[in-house]
Amino acid sequence: MHRKSTLDVRIKSIKQETATIKRFTLQELNGSKLPPFSGGSHITTYLPKEAGALERSYSVFNLSEPGLIEIAIRLAKPSTGGSDYWHHRVTEGDVLKISYPKNHFALSFQAKHHVFYAAGIGITPFLSMMADLAEKEQSFELHYTAKSKEQCAFYDHLKKTYPGHCHFYFSEGEKPKRLTVNLLKNHRIGTHVYFCGPEKMILEFTNAAKSFGYPAFNVHYERFAPPVKKDSVPFGITLKKSGKHFIVPTEQSLLDVLRQNGIDVPYSCRVGGCGTCEVKVAEGEIDHYDSFLTEDQQRSNRAILSCVSRGKGNLVLDI
Repeated sequence: MHRKSTLDVRIKSIKQETATIKRFTLQELNGSKLPPFSGGSHITTYLPKEAGALERSYSVFNLSEPGLIEIAIRLAKPSTGGSDYWHHRVTEGDVLKISYPKNHFALSFQAKHHVFYAAGIGITPFLSMMADLAEKEQSFELHYTAKSKEQCAFYDHLKKTYPGHCHFYFSEGEKPKRLTVNLLKNHRIGTHVYFCGPEKMILEFTNAAKSFGYPAFNVHYERFAPPVKKDSVPFGITLKKSGKHFIVPTEQSLLDVLRQNGIDVPYSCRVGGCGTCEVKVAEGEIDHYDSFLTEDQQRSNRAILSCVSRGKGNLVLDI
């Protein structure tokens, strides 16, 4: 999504949730309430840098007073810039720009029961989802894995707020317990499952759900980063209407190259999940890395999500 409109917010407080995760509470500058959001929403934050801004998106929740927005950020090693900036440069009282809340990971209101599977920092979108469902007295449960209780962000809050709904799996310690895909076999018909965590976990659980017979529309997941592309190579693009030709290098996305050359392609999630950056393709073969297009749409090679997917050879874009 373009930065057509942003909000200036102040860092009200910073709390160390675990050794590697900090919670940041954001407030409106004039003391009024920040925009409301639905379960699963996120914001894009714009961090100042020498040229332009560093854009990073984070799931939002609110465990504090009404009218605030909170995000939790794990310090990544190595960091591509975002988490390092938040952990080491942002302090209470700082003013930053954020987008309005957006939601590409919404709850399904066709579900008879919601089951959330979280690994590590993947807990964050489920904090707002569970709050929404609890308020409406709807059925849900959480399965949450971390290395230990000490590294399990929001453990005390979850145990206190949702007794009987939360199941924890710690892979280290005296009695290690692992979160496995076999749990998917235990849910009743009408259940919708939601996955959030590392790419390996998401792939394992989505593939298992498919193999166990879950309908595609009952399976939901959210990525924090674009999927890893194996053996990525440069490819060419030709714009059908102007005849202009560009090369997309290995380290850049098609979206980056188009926007650098004045092609105003809208975007939002940058991880292939929302469909905002879709571009029509007239000719060529595509390596699809998105989770938005259907299998039939991907096989047709008539559309590409420019933030993550790549061409094989040369693509002719219908723009």
